[in-house]
Amino acid sequence: MNRESFNYIIGIDEVGRGPLAGPVTVCAFLVSIKNHDLVLEKLTGITDSKKLSPSLREYYFEIIQELKRNSLCNYFVSHVSAAVIDQQGIVFAINTALHRSIKKLHKDSKDCYVYLDGGLYAPKDYAQETIIRGDSKIWHISAASVIAKVVRDRKMINYAVKYPEYGFEKHKGYGTQYHRDAIIESGPTDIHRKTWIKTC
Repeated sequence: MNRESFNYIIGIDEVGRGPLAGPVTVCAFLVSIKNHDLVLEKLTGITDSKKLSPSLREYYFEIIQELKRNSLCNYFVSHVSAAVIDQQGIVFAINTALHRSIKKLHKDSKDCYVYLDGGLYAPKDYAQETIIRGDSKIWHISAASVIAKVVRDRKMINYAVKYPEYGFEKHKGYGTQYHRDAIIESGPTDIHRKTWIKTC
């Protein structure tokens, strides 16, 4: 299916699948065909957020924010909590966040072509393509990856203020030895995925 027959392209990616604490986060990034080349020019060099330094992620995020303020692109980010991950599982949580993010864009599914990073799928009424390592290959997914990473990291830094002993500002909830030792010392918080930390 030719993506040029659609008026909008959406890139979708998630972050936070593997941490011991904090939400899983999904971003849906949207650009119109009309503004496509201009936005791409502004985001030249963007790639998978894991391949970018924190300062470069912030740099691209600020550009995206400015583009959004000028109505040249749009995005929505959804978080699903550790409690839901514990109760319903990570796949359910990711799908919930994904569906919520794409629906918040308020665009007719028949008017959008969706690129998703490997393992992710949009609702069936969207024309879509899931691409392995898409966050490195498709810039729309790269943009979603950067947005999701920056927004989730900021959320975890805020949690570090509430729970200073866990070092969330450093590891963002991932299972570093420091984090595991803190869980053993102080026990889990309400943002920990309790079913994920039984082996700590």
